[in-house]
Amino acid sequence: MTDYKKHIIDQKANVLEALAKLDVLASDAIIFAVDNEGKLVGSLTDGDVRRGLLKGLGLDSNVSQFIQDCPRFFRDNEYTMQQVIEYRSKGFRVVPILDKDDCILNVINFRFHKSYLPVEAIIMAGGRGERLRPLTDNTPKPMLKIGDKPIIEHTVDRLISFGIDDICISVRYLGEQIVDHFKDGSAKGIKVRYIKESTPLGTIGAVANIEVNRDAYVLISNSDILTNIDYEEFFLDFIEKDAALSVVSIPYNVDIPYAVLETTKENILSFKEKPTYTYYSNGGIYLLKKECLIHIPKDCFFNATDLIELLIARGERVISYPLRGYWLDIGRHEDFKKAQEDIKHIKF
Repeated sequence: MTDYKKHIIDQKANVLEALAKLDVLASDAIIFAVDNEGKLVGSLTDGDVRRGLLKGLGLDSNVSQFIQDCPRFFRDNEYTMQQVIEYRSKGFRVVPILDKDDCILNVINFRFHKSYLPVEAIIMAGGRGERLRPLTDNTPKPMLKIGDKPIIEHTVDRLISFGIDDICISVRYLGEQIVDHFKDGSAKGIKVRYIKESTPLGTIGAVANIEVNRDAYVLISNSDILTNIDYEEFFLDFIEKDAALSVVSIPYNVDIPYAVLETTKENILSFKEKPTYTYYSNGGIYLLKKECLIHIPKDCFFNATDLIELLIARGERVISYPLRGYWLDIGRHEDFKKAQEDIKHIKF
């Protein structure tokens, strides 16, 4: 996320100080004035300063005399995607995020971020990576580099690009390397937390031990996936269909080299000449409502497929989101080699 503090100024500061801040911000030149409690009171751009000077205000005048007092903002945990899309389409590029007391928590910049999703993310990164040995003998699979950065960092950076700024990573095998790499996330302007698996808990079991802080929606992803998925489209599809859980699905085509007969007993009803059948496999990325997490048992081996089957048995709406973009599960040496070539050409 954006270093939001560079966009904040005390309303009692003089406008010369504001101009210095605006100059540093360059193409992102907008600052937000706050009172002594940190509450948003207005916004200021170069144009606002120019109009104030033309009215006779001086460079030693307080910022509060120049500001626009009704700036647009997102209220944390209360905004809608329609609001995000509207602001973005109308060119409101830098938007503050306020808490319930009108204090600025962060700033979203649509020059760097594609969206601002009300989602908390969990990345499952505890696996051993047996099939990639000896590469994983001293390095956890998520930390193997694809291009110039680890596999897991491609996932983290894509989540950040969609405004997801609260990420929890489940670690086990050589997990300290992952913790040392991301630390608390502040270097990337986000919050990163960790949960340590003492024993293998399956593909989603560790999630039961994670406290989801804010958002009503949780995105869970395997850490060994390279993808350019549009998380906003994924989220909007989930909301539109009012699902409890959505699974990213990957099309897999099977070509049959012979004519396929449709029969009933000995009678041929029809046939297809060398047909292609499309099946959809689990893509290892899930979006779900926060309340679904209560169904994951604590300290038990539990896979994502177990949760899916449980929700279906309860009559919950579980849907598939067919991915149209790039996706690669880096589980084998040939996948790892392919990823090294693909990263040079795929737009992420």
